[in-house]
Amino acid sequence: MCPVPWPDEYDQGLALRKAAFKKYAQAIPGAFAISKRGVAPCKAGCPAHISVQGYIALVAAGKYREALKLIKQENPLPSICGRVCHHPCESICTRGRLDEPVAIDPIKRFVADLDLNSETPYIPEIKEKKEEKVAVVGSGPAGLSCAYYLAIEGYQTTIFEKLPIPGGMLSVGIPEYRLPRETLNAEIRIIQEMGVDLRTGIEVGKTITIDQLRQEGYQAIFLGIGAQECKMLDIEGEDLDGVFSGIDFLKEVNLGNPVKPGDRVAVIGGGNVAFDAVRTARRLGAKEAFIIYRRSLEEMPANEEEIEECEEEGIELRTLTNPTRIIGENGRVKAIECLKMELGEPDESGRRRPVPIDGSEFHIEVDWVIPAIGQESEWSCLGPECACTLSDWGTMNVDPFTLQTDDPDIFSGGDSVTGPATVIEAIEAGKQAAISMDRFIRGVDLREGRDKHWEESQDIPTEGYDTIPRAQMPRVRPEKRLDNFREVQLGLDEAQTVAEAKRCVACGICSECYECVGVCDAEAVTLETHSEQPETINLEVGALILAPGFQAFDPSKYKTYGYSNHPNIITSMEFERLLSASGPTMGHLVRPSDEREPKKIAWVQCVGSRDIHKCDHSYCSSVCCMAAIKEAVVAKEHAGDDLDCAIFFIDMRTHGKDFERYYDVAREQKGVRFIRSRVPTVETLEDGDLLIPYVNDKGEIVRETFDLVVLSVGLETSPETIELAKNLEIDLTSSQFSKTDSFHPVATSREGIYVCGTFQGPKDIPQSVIEASSAAAEAGALLSNARHTLTREEVVPEERNIRGERPRVGVFVCECGINISGVVDVPAVRDFAASLPYVEYV
Repeated sequence: MCPVPWPDEYDQGLALRKAAFKKYAQAIPGAFAISKRGVAPCKAGCPAHISVQGYIALVAAGKYREALKLIKQENPLPSICGRVCHHPCESICTRGRLDEPVAIDPIKRFVADLDLNSETPYIPEIKEKKEEKVAVVGSGPAGLSCAYYLAIEGYQTTIFEKLPIPGGMLSVGIPEYRLPRETLNAEIRIIQEMGVDLRTGIEVGKTITIDQLRQEGYQAIFLGIGAQECKMLDIEGEDLDGVFSGIDFLKEVNLGNPVKPGDRVAVIGGGNVAFDAVRTARRLGAKEAFIIYRRSLEEMPANEEEIEECEEEGIELRTLTNPTRIIGENGRVKAIECLKMELGEPDESGRRRPVPIDGSEFHIEVDWVIPAIGQESEWSCLGPECACTLSDWGTMNVDPFTLQTDDPDIFSGGDSVTGPATVIEAIEAGKQAAISMDRFIRGVDLREGRDKHWEESQDIPTEGYDTIPRAQMPRVRPEKRLDNFREVQLGLDEAQTVAEAKRCVACGICSECYECVGVCDAEAVTLETHSEQPETINLEVGALILAPGFQAFDPSKYKTYGYSNHPNIITSMEFERLLSASGPTMGHLVRPSDEREPKKIAWVQCVGSRDIHKCDHSYCSSVCCMAAIKEAVVAKEHAGDDLDCAIFFIDMRTHGKDFERYYDVAREQKGVRFIRSRVPTVETLEDGDLLIPYVNDKGEIVRETFDLVVLSVGLETSPETIELAKNLEIDLTSSQFSKTDSFHPVATSREGIYVCGTFQGPKDIPQSVIEASSAAAEAGALLSNARHTLTREEVVPEERNIRGERPRVGVFVCECGINISGVVDVPAVRDFAASLPYVEYV
């Protein structure tokens, strides 16, 4: 007996819908993911995890509130997604190349649950309230997401839900053991507290029409009705008593209606709905509930966790089995007839097509049959007043970029457009529809600025990372969960979550945590500037001045100094940050390992300079000597004169204006020790201290212990600057600095291109300033014939006579770390200035 045609036709349709959705998802603006050293189009099928690496980095740092805030920029339902998302982001996690991907969803769930259980759950800032009203039809993930983002924009937003409870398929399609109702309702309440009016029991198309919504002043409408109608098998016997669609079965159970399945329940299908149905039937008392699936186990589309938990609960998965008819007796299900299948050649979906095995018919006695082979949308909400059109597969036709339908004021997204998909995809569709609806109401272009293109970075190194086991989600034991609907997955605790977050290898150039945006009071860094991409600009110029600066030498090349292995061995650049009032310790001088104030600090000179063995830098970097002296003197100012500062040097280069005098003051008055010796190695001790062996000026070997060692790193030209010189066709010296003439030190080998600063060679700030002035003069002389040809006359405010007016004085007092505030009571100066006559602002 040949199999009936429904499975092949259904699978072909599924393949076409998946292909259509792939094109649709790629067109959605913002559908990007952190991937391999930067932001790239999400190849994992998840449009809404652009901030994944950002919130993982924040969780690793213990910044849970900040992580939640970042998550909610892209996902208004993180606690829900932390439980039911199919986590496609993990498939492109770089950590997976080492051992296993980071457990992204459990991390998200911990942060979201922590917030929901707090006294003040996070509510995003709402913009100024608008007069315009918008309608959202359906309170599933797409509708909730759309309403969330419209509410943030200040619109009067109303959700119309035909079911008696909110949540759509989240409420009636997912069992409580996977998604507790208290969690679902808590996230919905947040959206309601944002001002969204959620009305249940109202079916658009019957209770109220689209035309009436327009008459009531709703200026844009979103259709997020989902796909709540179950496809049937189209085989003999499916009208018998005892045959229930998977969606209807789950809906009745989740609405609290009494449902009593038979002893033997067969669920047909391999998706999440099928597994939800079979596990629910088992919990409702079915003695034997099992899955019938026409393909192999490897091809089941259900979540891996669902399949694993199902097997833990003793539920049989009968794969490569195809139902051909349902057999009844006295109008009720008695058995199901099936064929054994084997896998043939791949079909349109890329999977191997199952083909029947001749003569393999057999019967399975059952009391209930639950088909769960797919879903479709029901479009009774569309009346004759609507110009919307449907595809051949019964999904809404929309612009794949803006989600606008053939009716300009109607937008749609989620399962009603893609066919049955996932929660995270529906959430992203709701967000993008909200953006389009806002632009539609404001009368601006729906597409402008949303067609960003991203390139995936390649060749991310993974060497040097330890193998760390992935955190395993704790579950209720199978024997403790088969007779109840308690949540099976218990969630990670705080220690597990932080440890799992720290498994992230931070493969993006930036983690996209956006903390810099929040702390930049000057708004120099904003979400817009942060997302700016490189662009090519053509400028017409008559001269070019190169001042690209330098890069500090990387001391990790010196294994003997232990820079890479010990936190208390730092570079001179890092020490500068420790001394800075805006640095990581706010100017408080402590060592990194234990935050203890150091008593003895050593500076090791010529690290990355005057060395042809380790780094091929035979030149002197010029600035290191004075930098070390200044750092030692300032360190003493921070920590007190008791701080022992020792500078190990070969030659002391202090030429320049009063440089030698500063050196004398440091040595004679400040007590900085200067030791002429080349340090061969830095040894580490168990207590975190550091041992430096050296030969003193008497030829004696001395072994001295220090709390902190500062490596005075040299200057070198960066690879990017070398590439710039190559592109500009200018010559470099053997040390990779710009080649110039001794009597013309700012002119490169190419006419019209000048150089100043450390790209010409290592030098300090005063010399850089002088050469910058010289380069400007050279360029000005070259362009003298063109002077004033492009000048625009400055328009200044009109002068007025202020005689007799009251003076208005502004006072600005600078507070710069200890340099001023160490000797001046700045707040007192401010307050005193504010009391003076005519002072308007302080």
